[in-house]
Amino acid sequence: MLTVLHAGRVGEAFPPLDRALTEPDGLLAMGGDLSPERLQRAYRQGIFPWYSAGQPILWWSPDPRTVLFPEKAVISRSMAKVLRRGRFELSWNRAFGEVVEACADPSCRADAAGTWITPEMQSAYNELHRLGLAHSAEAWEDGRLVGGLYGVAIGRVFFGESMFHRVSNASKAAFLYLMGRLRDWNYALVDCQAHTPHLESLGAESIPRSRFAWLLESHCDELPAPDAWQEHDRPAAAALR
Repeated sequence: MLTVLHAGRVGEAFPPLDRALTEPDGLLAMGGDLSPERLQRAYRQGIFPWYSAGQPILWWSPDPRTVLFPEKAVISRSMAKVLRRGRFELSWNRAFGEVVEACADPSCRADAAGTWITPEMQSAYNELHRLGLAHSAEAWEDGRLVGGLYGVAIGRVFFGESMFHRVSNASKAAFLYLMGRLRDWNYALVDCQAHTPHLESLGAESIPRSRFAWLLESHCDELPAPDAWQEHDRPAAAALR
């Protein structure tokens, strides 16, 4: 039976990951709220919210889990050329709210499906950003925001949430740029949640949920480099280092 969580119960525990359903894969619990405390606890345990408008909050932990180790990010020849030519200006945390809003627009995402980034979700992640826990990376072209992604950082783990693009290669450029920065900042792991061919082409791989949970226990309480998230812009070619 699916565990039902209750809004406002700050210390309420999630069930063990091995109680997640196999169909649909990883569904673990429903209900509760998107308070910063609950979201932090969820991410630390390998759980994330994903639901559509009109549904209760649904909490997931799929098995296997798709992750990326920053040092294994793959930059294709064509993307290396794009980055070297400096087509995009790249930044982080310059336009967090705009990135989240763009990710909520299905026309700006590769899957072009309906949005799960409801106004409630947008508000929750904007609050995490205000608290210094959620971050974005952006790609700009002629001063216009054309691509980006956002996620949550806890310890030496970055939990990716969503990405968008308005022109070709913009989300890839922002993603690879961020992977370079995470590598510089001594991050150990990036959670990509579920497998897609697009993520696989960028270096993501699938690992057992049990190993993912072990990695979180190992790295969520570790500190990244002291300068993590302290600067805002660097040349696009910095992603190639």
